[in-house]
Amino acid sequence: MNLLEEKLAQFDPAVNEIIRDEMRRNEETINLIASENYPPKSLMKAISSMLSGIYSEGYPGERWYRGLENIDRLESLAIERAKTVFGAEHANVQALSGSAANIAAYLSLLKIGDRILSMEIDAGGHLSHGAKANVVSRLFDIVQYGVDPQTGLLDYDAIRKQALETKPKLIVCGASAYPRIIDFARFGQIAREAGAFLMADISHIAGMVVTGEHPTPVPHCDIVTTTTHKTLRMTRGAIILCKAVHADKVDRAVFPMLQGGPHQSNIAAIAVGLKHLSAPEYRQYIRDVVQNAKALSEALREQGAEIVTGGTDNHLLLLDLSQWNMDGETASVLLEEANLVVNKNKIPGDHGTAKKPSGIRLGTPAITSRGMKEPEVRRIARWVVEVVKHPGEKEIRDRVKADIVELCRRFPIYRMTY
Repeated sequence: MNLLEEKLAQFDPAVNEIIRDEMRRNEETINLIASENYPPKSLMKAISSMLSGIYSEGYPGERWYRGLENIDRLESLAIERAKTVFGAEHANVQALSGSAANIAAYLSLLKIGDRILSMEIDAGGHLSHGAKANVVSRLFDIVQYGVDPQTGLLDYDAIRKQALETKPKLIVCGASAYPRIIDFARFGQIAREAGAFLMADISHIAGMVVTGEHPTPVPHCDIVTTTTHKTLRMTRGAIILCKAVHADKVDRAVFPMLQGGPHQSNIAAIAVGLKHLSAPEYRQYIRDVVQNAKALSEALREQGAEIVTGGTDNHLLLLDLSQWNMDGETASVLLEEANLVVNKNKIPGDHGTAKKPSGIRLGTPAITSRGMKEPEVRRIARWVVEVVKHPGEKEIRDRVKADIVELCRRFPIYRMTY
């Protein structure tokens, strides 16, 4: 038996079966998780190539190993494409995740113990922005801003006042659960007035940024970070963009400070993904993502649901379940039984806990990748409300599940042509 040529199904049928079961689960469920998507086949081909076993500490032209001429070409290509797509002076494509990219950004600009002003998690911020449970809060002095308790919107005057009072070395903007346009230019003004660096985490909205559906933070920020697997619709990874003056510090923060050899197979997939961002089909896709999110929000509100901020400008929305005496954990379990996959999420002013918050987060990137439009989105909204409002009626969940399986057959995941 030649193990180098053994097919997975033959050598390890147990793992092969799990992969097939996961594919089947995806095909038969409506995925409303805002941070998930389906990468094109071309990216999956790149990530499962010979590059999977390559070790390449360092950067193009400055490696610690030999035999990396082709790898240098590949990483350089990904870097140049990232700079072009986002309009950035420098790009690093080695960070293994969004959290790692954020920590590298902090370490490139700050000293341990410096103060960071960032968005609190209940208001829509991310763990890696300085939540108490995250290592960032142990490394830096974290002060956090929220949103207006009445509107759920960012209050830039209040953030300015807090910045001037607390004098942070770095202000972090961007969110993982904020459904409205973020005024990066205003954040830039605040940072300059406070004498702080400015960093934006656009992991969720990067697809809207590159297509012009959301203002770009790049001209206003010292550093911009993004994951690659959400609205960018790539495989899982991260990109750090920065001004040229910070380039060396950013690169050193990634390697050797945080990581050893990067995953070149995923860098190959990111390079392919960056090319697909310029395809007309992708630009239309992002427009559809935003339109589907707006339609989902409107349809839910028509059925009496309470939407945080009253709607959305991007790909996600937050559903407040308080009026139905329901928590996000229970709702997510009930919806999954009906083949609707969501994630529980805290909302502004949440009186629940992280494990049992008052809301759920809904997003449209994955269903839009399948080709679903407003008619399907409105059906999905009805199913969500029907399941959540009748937690004791299993027959409703069974009926909805059967309807969803039938709908999903009409919209197979891999319809993309590139």
